[in-house]
Amino acid sequence: MGVMYILICISIFVAAVFLYLFIKSVRNGQFDDDYTPSVRMLFDDEIKSKKKEQTPKKTNENQI
Repeated sequence: MGVMYILICISIFVAAVFLYLFIKSVRNGQFDDDYTPSVRMLFDDEIKSKKKEQTPKKTNENQI
């Protein structure tokens, strides 16, 4: 029975630490950007194709 009291105390402590860290991250603005993730998926293909166009193509000087 004593082990259960220790486990309950530890679990309450861990839950309080996670709650504190969550509140701290919300106040620091970790979850403020709601718009960018929804738009990023629309332009993902365009970004990849631009990167492919910008990379110089390697030519093999041995072939004529």
